[in-house]
Amino acid sequence: MGIRVSRQAFLYLVLLTGFTFGHVVFADDVIHTNHHAINIAAFSRSSLEDLTPKGWQPLIFPSIENKTAYFLSRENSNTVVKAVSNASASGFFRKVNLDPKSYPLLNWNWKVDNILDKADVNTKEGDDYPARIYISFYYDPARLKGMEKVKYNLYTMLNDKEPPLAVINYIWDNKTPVGTITDNAYSNRVKMITVQSGAKNTKRWIAEQRNLYQDYIKAFGEMPGNITGVAIMTDTDNTQESAVAYYGDIVLKKIN
Repeated sequence: MGIRVSRQAFLYLVLLTGFTFGHVVFADDVIHTNHHAINIAAFSRSSLEDLTPKGWQPLIFPSIENKTAYFLSRENSNTVVKAVSNASASGFFRKVNLDPKSYPLLNWNWKVDNILDKADVNTKEGDDYPARIYISFYYDPARLKGMEKVKYNLYTMLNDKEPPLAVINYIWDNKTPVGTITDNAYSNRVKMITVQSGAKNTKRWIAEQRNLYQDYIKAFGEMPGNITGVAIMTDTDNTQESAVAYYGDIVLKKIN
């Protein structure tokens, strides 16, 4: 089935169920900045002495030997997470339980030092990104029909885990136009949405806002379930390239 299939399923399983090798993080750990916003990644409030930001933990894929390094760093007097990837893959995640209809606006800041020359959103060999925000949603497998149900049952039987069923990846790609929605090369239940593309905005901080609720409906053609987890990931294991990325706070907001 390939390493990347296992990685996508493993990541979804972690975010959906909380399964991991360490502490399980629940939604009551998130920081309510006010009744209009929930700070799910308060990296800026972390100390550089902290091993990890509060409520977040490393996500290691057992089948991938080389791990991306994540650590707290200072950028423009702010504490952020810096990711350094050299032909490697791993993530940083937290499990939550939030209603995307109540808090539909996803806001974050990020920066990348470079794009990946060999990346290709349409191929398994090119399924790498200098930066991505990974959002998983609850999805009842009983809703699957026809061949989707057959594929789900076959995958679960062969891999002893559930495949990803409802995932959005906001990606910094090398060439697809901004706004493009693409099926992941390994699963059409994982949607890749290009938020930044090319090298034009590299080496500068970019503030993003997406209507997560509307993006899900556009990508899947149905209403979303609750958000089950959020992850950041910088990965270059397929392309065997290198990348450096920085992630600032990630906040969910209501529409005023």
